Amino acid sequence: QGQLVESGGDSVQSGGSLRLSCAASGYALSSYNLGWFRQAPGKERERVACINTQGDTRYANSVKGRFTISRDNGKRAFYLQMNSLKPEDTAMYYCAAGPLGACLGNLDYNYWGQGTQVTVSS
Repeated sequence: QGQLVESGGDSVQSGGSLRLSCAASGYALSSYNLGWFRQAPGKERERVACINTQGDTRYANSVKGRFTISRDNGKRAFYLQMNSLKPEDTAMYYCAAGPLGACLGNLDYNYWGQGTQVTVSS
């Protein structure tokens, strides 16, 4: 059974940076669209960023210019570089893998990690 494991969550000051990592085991990532999602208490889960197999990316408006998603198929991992963090970025962050079309076509993702907490203080 495939598994995704996030790491890199932490507590930082406003304006700081974090890099989240998602490592896959049990299957290759190369044929999947990949995404980062977040959910804050009392709020719906939102997609933060995604990347397809061609390297095309999409970002939520709230993180454009601050967050960067990348993938390394050889390492079976993908990443979310988060700069200029704001208190409103505080949430549990989840990585996910989905079928072709999941990123550009907003399809559902099949595989999910357990989440890593990001807390940004002002």
